[in-house]
Amino acid sequence: MFTDYLLSLVIWLPIAGGVLVLLTGDDKNAPLARWISLGVSVAAFVLSIPLYTHFDPATASMQFVEKGATPWIAAFNVYYYLGIDGISLLLIILTTFITPLVVIAGWKVIKEKVALYMASFLIMEGLIVGVFSALDGILFYVFWEAMLVPMYLIIGIWGGPNRVYAAIKFFLYTFLGSVLMLVTLIYLYYQAGNSFSILDFHAVKLGLTEQILIFLAFFAAFAVKVPMFPVHTWLPDAHVEAPTGGSVVLAAIMLKVGAYGFLRFNLPITPDASHELAWFMITLSLIAVVYIGLVALVQEDMKKLIAYSSIAHMGFVTLGFFIFNPQGMEGGIVQMVSHGFISGALFLCVGVMYDRLHSRQIGDYGGVANKMPVFAAFFMLFAMANSGLPGTSGFVGEFLVILGSFQANFWYAFLAATTLIFGAAYSLWMYKRVIFGKVANDKVEALEDATPREILFLAILAVTVLVMGLWPYPFVEVMHTSVDHLLQQASVSKL
Repeated sequence: MFTDYLLSLVIWLPIAGGVLVLLTGDDKNAPLARWISLGVSVAAFVLSIPLYTHFDPATASMQFVEKGATPWIAAFNVYYYLGIDGISLLLIILTTFITPLVVIAGWKVIKEKVALYMASFLIMEGLIVGVFSALDGILFYVFWEAMLVPMYLIIGIWGGPNRVYAAIKFFLYTFLGSVLMLVTLIYLYYQAGNSFSILDFHAVKLGLTEQILIFLAFFAAFAVKVPMFPVHTWLPDAHVEAPTGGSVVLAAIMLKVGAYGFLRFNLPITPDASHELAWFMITLSLIAVVYIGLVALVQEDMKKLIAYSSIAHMGFVTLGFFIFNPQGMEGGIVQMVSHGFISGALFLCVGVMYDRLHSRQIGDYGGVANKMPVFAAFFMLFAMANSGLPGTSGFVGEFLVILGSFQANFWYAFLAATTLIFGAAYSLWMYKRVIFGKVANDKVEALEDATPREILFLAILAVTVLVMGLWPYPFVEVMHTSVDHLLQQASVSKL
């Protein structure tokens, strides 16, 4: 059947498309590279839709499972082994949804090495879908490490003045944490009876000391990717130096692989350690929500402000995971998807202005609404959504996490709820200074409103943010059984 190889198609079509784009050669064939990239990315999104329509939300079992008849690496029983549940399904669709928008956003902006730029995003898309689909530990690790390379190139080649520093910092932070994950996967391989199957890892019995060490090893890899306080310092640098498309994918998709790792590895493999160290995870999450929210308030660079906002919102995600109730966990997952839409939209809005003024400094703007009223309307919606306005997707996840936090501890909920205040403060303060008031200078006076191409990708994201905010049921329904099953795994002691 068609669905038997659907996951492989969604993984390998963008990768093959990226190779094809590279073969178009130099920038004389840039239009061809752009059209191939758009066609492949849209095709990958279309192919991901049957994953949702054919998904059975009533079962927690892995679906669309593919497993090679023979080992990929025979000596260690490493298989090409794929499958998804309701959690990974949403993240795959988020990935395939965002990529065509990034291609459209870079259509006219990127003028040099166009084929390499577009190919990097396509290949990275396939690798990230591979991370969300892999059920073999080594396959997961290969996809996990490989996806760093395209982003490293994107930041290092098309980034700002300090792009090389930012790219190296990004790569070293994210790579070094992953070394401990590899060691842990090898240890679990022997504990699981010479199997790298992640599902077999879930069944391994481990002592508390073993669990804590394994938890911390995975934490080293996943916390950097989220990123959690205090290993978050690479993110603002990477965002500020990355081109707009790189910032969008970094915030909307790549941060989610770290949070996904906690769900796929830490909670089911080390349930006792997860409960034992929950205070640690909750503390770091609340520091991100409160302290990083305050740091965002004083930023003068729009990209840096949105980057710190992302850290604060991802703190909500990890908080939801480690209060161990359905509302918190479902809220955290909804927040992951919603943040993908909203942060991506905000970075695209900054990109629209940067393409005109070549500045991200808030002080260089003022009165933009007088010259770009259509753009200002879109920007306002996304700023409000970032503040958690009811009726937008930003509210749904935060409300569920706060609701779950109340069940765990009043003070968790109280501190988490401050993000609604800080989020409104830094988002609307930025918006007010950039968009409202009199026209600040001659450069702003010369601004032209959003083009049809820009309106297209902003409108698609605006509709998505509103639909998810007003009708979150389709997003919650597919993950409900998977979340219940995960919570059950996390509550069973292995001691």
